[in-house]
Amino acid sequence: TGANVVALASVVQSFEAIFCSDCSHIWSDECAAPQHFIGCKVVPVKSHQGKITPAAIEALFGPDRGVHHARPKLVSITQPTELGSLYSLAEIRALGEFCREHGLLLHADGARFANAAAALDVSLANLSHGAGIDILSLGATKNGALNAEAVLFFSDDGRGKNGFVRKQVTQLPSKMRFIAAQFDALFGSDLWLENAQHANAMASRLANAAANCGIELLLPQQINALFPRLSNELIAVLQKECDFYVWDEAQAIARWMTSFNTAEEDIVTFEKLIRAAC
Repeated sequence: TGANVVALASVVQSFEAIFCSDCSHIWSDECAAPQHFIGCKVVPVKSHQGKITPAAIEALFGPDRGVHHARPKLVSITQPTELGSLYSLAEIRALGEFCREHGLLLHADGARFANAAAALDVSLANLSHGAGIDILSLGATKNGALNAEAVLFFSDDGRGKNGFVRKQVTQLPSKMRFIAAQFDALFGSDLWLENAQHANAMASRLANAAANCGIELLLPQQINALFPRLSNELIAVLQKECDFYVWDEAQAIARWMTSFNTAEEDIVTFEKLIRAAC
């Protein structure tokens, strides 16, 4: 949330609008932090499997009535999405071209950006500014770091202003060098990639385990996130043994995440629990 607020507040003014997915973190999970700190308008765009398209965004522009409407300024996507799906390089490039045509900036909420790069087998550079992204909230916490995120500006937009924004929204901790040192360890080597590949691989094993037990997933597994369709009875039994979120109570869809420190033994144990419960 802090990284997203710094990123967005550095380039968006109160009379401007941000367009994002209707299931995006900045719309549904940040307690209106962007609106609070920027005072801007956030417009949710109808998504498909967590992703938005240029056509869906443009449909919400409406007529240009000058000062009577908030001025479109930025499109924000989540890579990978909150539903565990991935934007392909072609999809990001199409969004980037759309933004340039309309004088907009393209921001990516990359809390699990490393998992996306590992799954797509592309470099961080090619997946970000190489694909047309202007601003990236680069997550490290979900890739093994402790309380560490970064905001990368690939154009002049926001530069000079972002330092003041970071301070004003209380994201300049004392002794930041100790937090920042983790980026040397993660991104100064392939550790970020190894952690992401491991998390994705554990999710793949978990997906296979679920399939073997006849459990359907909301979407095919692409990264380290699974959304299984369960029954309320099965959820109740499993939650007695382990902790996980129920993503959609009405449809009994759970949320299972694997991480950099998920062990193979964890997957084996969980599969046994599922089999016994089923």
